[in-house]
Amino acid sequence: MTVKNDLQDRLRAALDRDAALALFRGAVQHDSITGNEANVVAYLKEEMRRIGLFDIAMADFLPGRPNVWGERKGAGKGRRLLFIGHTDVVHVDGWRENWAGTEREDPFGAAIVDGAVWGRGTGDLKAGITSSLAALALLDAAGIRLAGDVSFAFVGDEESGQPGTGVSAGIKDYVARIEAGGVARPDFVVYVEPTQLAVYPAQIGFFIADITITGRSAYFGVPELGKDALRASHAAMSALWKHSDDISARAEHKLVGRPFLLITGLAGGGYIAVPEKCELSLIRKLLPGESLDRAAAEIEAAVRGAIDDPEITVTFSYPAGRDHPLGGTAAEIDETAAEVAMLSEAIGGALPGRGGIEGAPFWSESPFFVNRLGIPAVYCAPGDIRNCHTYNEHVEIEEFLAAVVGFAAFMARFCGTAD
Repeated sequence: MTVKNDLQDRLRAALDRDAALALFRGAVQHDSITGNEANVVAYLKEEMRRIGLFDIAMADFLPGRPNVWGERKGAGKGRRLLFIGHTDVVHVDGWRENWAGTEREDPFGAAIVDGAVWGRGTGDLKAGITSSLAALALLDAAGIRLAGDVSFAFVGDEESGQPGTGVSAGIKDYVARIEAGGVARPDFVVYVEPTQLAVYPAQIGFFIADITITGRSAYFGVPELGKDALRASHAAMSALWKHSDDISARAEHKLVGRPFLLITGLAGGGYIAVPEKCELSLIRKLLPGESLDRAAAEIEAAVRGAIDDPEITVTFSYPAGRDHPLGGTAAEIDETAAEVAMLSEAIGGALPGRGGIEGAPFWSESPFFVNRLGIPAVYCAPGDIRNCHTYNEHVEIEEFLAAVVGFAAFMARFCGTAD
């Protein structure tokens, strides 16, 4: 414990708060709405060069949309650690109108208000990206040389708010390079999604289903000639809500809770006529170990079983494929693993009360490492997912700076030091 405290004290004494904060705000000030990742990637590439990363590479995962990655080689006797995050942010529609006439009006202004940095992408997830880079600079300032390697990768296309985007094209390209041997395989991964500095060794899975129910239109005065898609949709929704209750009762995961489905949309109807077509949308939450294929098949069976008229047709589509054609798989690693405890302790030492072990109530890209590559990965970063994608997106400055110190301490402990 004394050694750990000495390390934390040494890092705190060497921390350049202004430089770390400037790095963070600079990233926020580069608009990188999904599709425009190149804007912030150019900034990050220069900052990576400035803090002394080597073998910095930049390559398009789609035309004009690059990833960037680089590393710092250690003395050669330690493990390899990867910090990774997505560069794209969601849209800013309505932001200026909401904050008109205030310091927060510019969504990319990185205004400092009440001890926090405000703006689109502050939490999701430029605080995570820049705190990890600032942590390496802090080790240099403290005179601590690592034995193992630290690498960084910043990828695009994680967010799904822009048409034709949001299929994890960036990380698919990056993990393919690891598989091909073009990028060195890490021993452990920290994906810097916002967690309020908790450590998430487990996350949910998901898929979206769009269901089209088609009957036959008929004039309202002779409804017997039609096939009512709206009535069929009512039966389907009732069956889906019952199915949600059934799957929720099956199991509960210690960190991510129970599975369920949520009907998120209904559109359809007819004008003074029997409704011919209705469209439903739903999202299904999955626990680690649940099969997306089985879950989708169960939903299809529930809907078809509720509609007993063979003249009414039902089709299903799954528009949000990620690491699986139907959606995103759930993932988990051993919450008692030494690396998880090490990161938890490093964060807790930087900011008392933080570093707890929790589960991610969101889907992001750790399954590409955990499930596809078999590499342990967690989420950990400053920022509160509850204010991300909203007009209130912000990150507390002290939380951000604690992440810098905590990540630096974790790098030193995981990779070992050359001293």
